[in-house]
Amino acid sequence: QVQLVESGGGSVQAGGSLRLSCAASGYTYNDYRMGWFRQAPGKEREGVASIGSDDVTQYADSVKGRFTISQDNAKNTLYLQMNGLQPEDTAMYYCAAGRRGKTFMYGDRLYLLASLSPADFDYWGQGTQVTVSS
Repeated sequence: QVQLVESGGGSVQAGGSLRLSCAASGYTYNDYRMGWFRQAPGKEREGVASIGSDDVTQYADSVKGRFTISQDNAKNTLYLQMNGLQPEDTAMYYCAAGRRGKTFMYGDRLYLLASLSPADFDYWGQGTQVTVSS
């Protein structure tokens, strides 16, 4: 049974930092692309950052230079370091894992490219709230 459990959310003032974590279990971690998404009240879920199984990353323009996605394969854990937080970053943040979407073969291994599209993800965590005050 696939499980994704986020932690690290909270309330900070503008300019502050938070580090989100996502503990994954129930599947072979390296076989999936991973991503962070967020959803603010009344808005659609949007991709924030993603990392493919080739370790190449992708970021939304709104967070480039401020957020960093990383992972510890030995711990099956995904991270999102968020610096320079702004009130518009306030949202519920979700961790996701997926195998749909763009892939490529190198040798005998299939690699999944990073993606910011929710449609490319199969499994979702319960979310962690991030609130940034001005």
